[in-house]
Amino acid sequence: MNFSTHSHCVSPICKENVPCSARRDAIQRRGAKDRTILGVLSDNEQRGRSLSQGSQFSKRSSDTSQLNFPGCASSSSYDVYVEEACEVVLAASGQEVVSDSYKLNAEASALHNDHMRLLLELSSSPCQDASMQSEADDSLIAWDVFCADYAEDIYQNMRESEKRFRARSSYLERHPEITNGMRVILVDWLVEVVEEYKLSSETLHLAVNYLDRFLSCTACVKQGKLQLVGTAALLIAAKYEEIFPPELTEFVYITDSTYTKSQLLRMEDFYLRVLAFKMAAPTINQFLRLFMTIHSVCANTESLAMYIADLSMLEIDPFLQYTPSIVAAGALCLATYTINRSFWPDSLIYFTGYTMAEIMPCLANLHKLYVSAESRPQQAIRDKYKSSKYSRVSWLTPPAVLPLS
Repeated sequence: MNFSTHSHCVSPICKENVPCSARRDAIQRRGAKDRTILGVLSDNEQRGRSLSQGSQFSKRSSDTSQLNFPGCASSSSYDVYVEEACEVVLAASGQEVVSDSYKLNAEASALHNDHMRLLLELSSSPCQDASMQSEADDSLIAWDVFCADYAEDIYQNMRESEKRFRARSSYLERHPEITNGMRVILVDWLVEVVEEYKLSSETLHLAVNYLDRFLSCTACVKQGKLQLVGTAALLIAAKYEEIFPPELTEFVYITDSTYTKSQLLRMEDFYLRVLAFKMAAPTINQFLRLFMTIHSVCANTESLAMYIADLSMLEIDPFLQYTPSIVAAGALCLATYTINRSFWPDSLIYFTGYTMAEIMPCLANLHKLYVSAESRPQQAIRDKYKSSKYSRVSWLTPPAVLPLS
């Protein structure tokens, strides 16, 4: 997988969810900063322009070498083959061929999405005027109004929904040109973009959910199209979650014009059809926020739990084997133990129905990931949580062992 070094650093005056025009002006005034540009296409007309402007390309990792895998459709014939939900082939020309068997009940889907959107608005950041929002990215104030009467209903709905919105943990087996290392680099890059544009944590978690579900429903995605798939996931997540999502031109800009507007729009349309317009997915972030509302925690514990939850997005194995609610419970347990040497409170046992015995396998895997975070090549998540906004929790020393017996 190739990458170049064209980017812009974050302006200290940039605010979360500021209007696009102001955000764009601020970004254009920034200085140069290393930015990972993934998956440059050999047949992309933008590549020559990028090379002529001085982009430098080199290998990011030995994990990113192109693989040949027997039994897969030739990459010269197809970019994406959709194996379930609908029969769709994205040809090399960028045109999609949709079979007659692909049908969508738009009215029922719209009703379902409206219902889920209403519930998720209760579990996400309050809808306020941008000028009235605080610097805290994940304020839990909105929950104070609703928890007394509706928290249990919302939680049960989310638990039922998470089963329908899960990705396959083995999906990379159907993408011979894509490795786990490439996905890690892509998610790390998405974290950088979310931070640069001051988007919410929920936008990031939704984008990774869309990415994994899309790759679960498709086969033989080319290595050179992986960043396009990731960028489209973030584009859709930002439209769904943000008050002021970045404009389409900004998504072209963050890829150093590796992809065109038309390519992004085609991929966005393809995404929505593959996922059947089911975008209201419960995420680890939503469950975590709900848990921390039911059981109040200090600022350090809250930030550390969010940090551990973000780290879990880097690895398919083993974390896609667990439901988002279990990963959220494990992240909160590990953060609580790190800060206060306690685990899962009785109030959350009663609320969630999860016991420590059910959480322990995921908790052990999260602990291994937490301990190894400092030595990983990808550091965007650690850098994010080094800021005072998150109490600098990524500087904390993880517990060497957990008393899980």
